[in-house]
Amino acid sequence: MASFELSEEYQELSDTVRAFADEVVAPVSTKHDAEHSFPYEIVAQMADMGLFGLPFPEEFGGMGGDYFALALALEQLGRVDQSVAITLEAGVSLGAMPIHRFGNAAQKEEWLPLLASGQALAGFGLTEPEAGSDAGGTKTTAKLGGGEWVINGNKEFITNSGTDITKLVTVTAVTGQQERPDGSIKKEISTILVPTNTPGFTAEKAYNKVGWNASDTHPLTLNNVHVPEENLLGTRGRGYANFLSILDEGRIAIAALAVGAAQGCVDQSVKYAKERSAFGQSIGKYQAVSFKIARMHARAHTARLAYYDAAARMLAGKPFKTEAAIAKMVAGEAAMDNARDATQVFGGYGFINDFTVARHYRDSKILEVGEGTTEVQLMLIARELGL
Repeated sequence: MASFELSEEYQELSDTVRAFADEVVAPVSTKHDAEHSFPYEIVAQMADMGLFGLPFPEEFGGMGGDYFALALALEQLGRVDQSVAITLEAGVSLGAMPIHRFGNAAQKEEWLPLLASGQALAGFGLTEPEAGSDAGGTKTTAKLGGGEWVINGNKEFITNSGTDITKLVTVTAVTGQQERPDGSIKKEISTILVPTNTPGFTAEKAYNKVGWNASDTHPLTLNNVHVPEENLLGTRGRGYANFLSILDEGRIAIAALAVGAAQGCVDQSVKYAKERSAFGQSIGKYQAVSFKIARMHARAHTARLAYYDAAARMLAGKPFKTEAAIAKMVAGEAAMDNARDATQVFGGYGFINDFTVARHYRDSKILEVGEGTTEVQLMLIARELGL
């Protein structure tokens, strides 16, 4: 029977990141959230710890670990600051991973050491104004001529796309048409590497978001952007399929982040319920409070097992698409439900942004939306059931 107990190596990593989150990240989280400022000093320290290189081979400057190691780090960061956690998640699983998975030798040699070291960030340019869950609705175009791709279009909600250390965005674009076996025509979608210093590439004004205020998120404009033909990432026409596989993996990472958020709400609520008194005793002595926190703990525990299972299947080379969808959905809902309940436990203080649970209340909603909405996960699960 399989055990979900962490090995010594995984436990040491988790403990190290947990200490970093509590001692370094948490003390500055309120400030960055209030100022909507990107935590460059935190990112630099995460880079020094090797967190951006966790799942990449040592030959490219990585740590030689795996995707589960990344997930464990994300869970611990997500407990105290989702903005910091999503910066790491997007930088690794969305920014660097497409190059690791689909890049040729030259692309890996040029970009992976830079991204794995955390000295630079990359974005994942999939979503568009009219192409979110329906990524096949991509309207951005890339036309090949004279040994160059000329790219025109717009992208929306792109994380890590406008920081001072952002050097690259991988974009999906329509590069032609393909004929289906039934004779119908569909868009040929490919992925292309676009350095951010390329003329015509613009990261527009950052969004004023409900949460994740310290995470960098921009709409992008690509106006006659010229990049070399060799910037094609992977096989022409396989861009959409490749990005979907990246999203499958990314759902495990997002689930881990969400579990961290759910657990953070449990930890904060337990502490508060023991310290806060009402009618002569700590509020944790009242079943209305203790049962609420117990249910929060059960949600976090269940969601953790779900992402552990999905990650184990992925690392074993087994199909994991459905399990990743389940993990992402269950963990996202656990984070949102726990944030709501934690806010209730804290009462009026839960509505004050200086408290971590207030940030989780604002931050957690996007976990039911980003990298595939809850409805998309349900669609994937139902499809697996033959419905």
